[in-house]
Amino acid sequence: MVDGVGDDDGAGGGGEPECSDSLKTFGAVVQALREHAGLSREAFAPLVQFSKHTVESIELGRRMADPVFVERAEEALGNTGALRRSARHLSRQPGLAAWFRQWARLEAQAISLYTYECRLIPGLLQTEAYARTLFVNQLPPLGDQQIEAQLAARTERQRLLRERPNTAYSFILEEHLFLRRTGGMDVTLELIDHVLDLAQLRNIEVQVMPEVRENHAGLHGPMRLLETPDNRWFGYSEGQECGQFISDSKVVSTLKMRYARMRSQALPLEDSVSLLRRMRGAA
Repeated sequence: MVDGVGDDDGAGGGGEPECSDSLKTFGAVVQALREHAGLSREAFAPLVQFSKHTVESIELGRRMADPVFVERAEEALGNTGALRRSARHLSRQPGLAAWFRQWARLEAQAISLYTYECRLIPGLLQTEAYARTLFVNQLPPLGDQQIEAQLAARTERQRLLRERPNTAYSFILEEHLFLRRTGGMDVTLELIDHVLDLAQLRNIEVQVMPEVRENHAGLHGPMRLLETPDNRWFGYSEGQECGQFISDSKVVSTLKMRYARMRSQALPLEDSVSLLRRMRGAA
């Protein structure tokens, strides 16, 4: 399993299954309270400081509401307490492992998110064509509806990059992830263009770890780290058939130390961008 049961960031696994009943119910409550207050989605969105699309996704049960949304929605809709109480019972999707549900909730409100990958391009950076290639090659095979559902879920999650401009995203990617040409040359060229576009955003730093690197602090494998609004740090790592949410401060400290060393070992942002441009031109 890559990136956990039900995660929408990895090569396949469970992806994002169907919406849970709790998400649909919570969304219906939000919509009912909004309509009772005489607010359209266009009028409600500025009040909670989320996009109209995000409001719609929450109301339709396609997206987990983070605590910030819940609090702002409560204030905008009369402080009845209904949303706060019902939010406590939210579960993302059936079949989603508890340790990843916790990570997904924290990720949606993180102020810093660090990702090192040596197996595949992280889900937040993937193009539709690249992600489709991963899903089509998933074993056991996925059905067409499962593939489309997971693609939709991945696209939805990628909105984090643009909807949270105050979150600092750092990605360290191995050079061979682009040299592998997953999906073929056209898919790779589109992927490089996409990563280059994202690297222009002020809150996103992409670093490439050179293929030849005599000293490498990331040889233990992929890792993810995040910082919460109250400045607590958590980690996440996984193998093929298991994943681990890491809250032990000593272990997280070790991961932070390794990630900091990798940032010094990988190419700086400007050099990484130059390398990707050369790879694109030589393809």
